[in-house]
Amino acid sequence: MTAAASLAHPTPPAQSAPITLHRNPHGQLCLTLPDGSRHVGLIPVRAFPIHAPQEGISLVGQDGREVLWIAHLDDLNAPARELVEEALAQREFVPVIERIDAVDSISVPSRWQVVTDRGASTLVLKAEEDIRRLGPQHLLITSREGVQYRIPDLGRLDRASFKRIERFL
Repeated sequence: MTAAASLAHPTPPAQSAPITLHRNPHGQLCLTLPDGSRHVGLIPVRAFPIHAPQEGISLVGQDGREVLWIAHLDDLNAPARELVEEALAQREFVPVIERIDAVDSISVPSRWQVVTDRGASTLVLKAEEDIRRLGPQHLLITSREGVQYRIPDLGRLDRASFKRIERFL
């Protein structure tokens, strides 16, 4: 999206003023604040990417400092929200495992054939500690290559997939 998007600065109403969020010709996320200051090459960072992905988004400048805090993505108008969500999607890659087709070993390291929301994949689990519980039914699995995969609800896996992962829990 190349058009500029205006949004209200997510601060108390007394300080609320329009700001402009857009992409420049190089595809960088840019922000113009009410005081006229311009920020180029912003990177959105989620404060709570797993438990509250829509809340607490920081727009960080090239120097690593926060330029703007967005309390909730719903605080943005539709074009600005779309820009931030696009930038987050480019930065984050955490496929969701929908099915486990095969596991080559009951011990680690083991090679897993999985189907994710991004397509079929093969991952290598190097240690049992690479499977972390984020809740009673929510898992985060880190492959040998460092790619993180999520299973948001173990109860939604089919029976065969659950049996394959159960050995590692």
